[in-house]
Amino acid sequence: MRIDAELLIPGDGEPVPGATLTVADGKIVYAGPTVNAPDEVTAEPAEARVHTLMPGLWDAHAHLLGAKMLDHVAIALTPVAVRAARSVADLRAALDAGVTSIRDLGGLGVDLAEAVNEGSVVGPRIYGAGAILTPTGGHGDVPSLPLRLVGERDPGVRIESRICDGVSDCVRAVREQLRRSARLIKVCASGTMGTLIDNPSQLQFTPEELRAIVETAGLADRIVAAHAVGRPGILAAVQAGVRTIEHGSDLDDEACDAMRETGTILVPTCGVVEHFTSIPGLADEARSALERTAARHNESIARAIERGVEVALGTDAVTSHAFGASPVSWGSHGAELKRLVRLGMSPLAAIRSATAVGPATLGPQAPLTGQLVTGYDADMIALSINPLTEAHRLADPTVVEQVWIGGRLVKGTHAVAV
Repeated sequence: MRIDAELLIPGDGEPVPGATLTVADGKIVYAGPTVNAPDEVTAEPAEARVHTLMPGLWDAHAHLLGAKMLDHVAIALTPVAVRAARSVADLRAALDAGVTSIRDLGGLGVDLAEAVNEGSVVGPRIYGAGAILTPTGGHGDVPSLPLRLVGERDPGVRIESRICDGVSDCVRAVREQLRRSARLIKVCASGTMGTLIDNPSQLQFTPEELRAIVETAGLADRIVAAHAVGRPGILAAVQAGVRTIEHGSDLDDEACDAMRETGTILVPTCGVVEHFTSIPGLADEARSALERTAARHNESIARAIERGVEVALGTDAVTSHAFGASPVSWGSHGAELKRLVRLGMSPLAAIRSATAVGPATLGPQAPLTGQLVTGYDADMIALSINPLTEAHRLADPTVVEQVWIGGRLVKGTHAVAV
């Protein structure tokens, strides 16, 4: 297959005007200026002519929960079959928005990945973490439910959390997720905003527990993603050796420098923080507190960008596409790019965060995707716009005209008018 593009954005590197890309056996063979293409490439006519060709988007923080609303009790009480069916539609919505790979950080992803890989379901590549590891009473625990349900170790239970307390139990919890074919491990290093039982400024796991989780995951070449909102949790997670900090709402210069020096990647999930401030029915005091947190979050992310912390795009998508659009619904992934630009990234840097940086969030499990270069999987999207000048329009799935995964067309046709 040969595709000609007015503009090719490789993911990491400078854009290429007047470009050609060729694919064989699902891999990219050539990607570069048409005038420099080998004779065997230019000898064949293009099967598609597109405006802009770029790598498929990576959402490095999402939850395949099939949720009707952001209510953990309601999610837990909904049959798994219903949630899985909703999630299949959510995967379709993600594809239509240009997402070709996701990290599922607590959800049905480890099971749905099998269905996608075998071809039973059409969707992005899924890298699932299995259950979220949380201490008793921590972020991830659901105190409205009986403790035995949240602490149950059977992978078939209806809540995607695993309570673990103490080093030995934490080690066992990691190994249980590995047994389920988890591609990474998710832990709660701090509390979060907007809850009564945990606090973003408080540590959740002890340093010894965090180190044990990271070490056990590392034995299987898996990384650890840490929910860390407050500064103590961020620093403890970085010191323990996690690969990614999720949210990072309280980053000061010391925390940013520690992340940059250790190569820890930030997944800021700006949309979900924005969502909390717009929830209807909040008391004035609660809304004011959330607005202050959102302002602090934006300041932290802007600081991290300025100080050179590596950033990967993540949305914290939770609610199913069928129940309406919001910053946390499946299908709204592209809107996160405009938020990164608003906080200080250039459009090209934001695209890099949404593409080339994504695989790095998996460490040794990183696939060859996220870039349009020779030898990489042909996961790519064709756009009707130039995202370097109209990055905000990536929030609209209709500008994504074609999507390929491994060279296989999963959205659109092979004839796009320029």
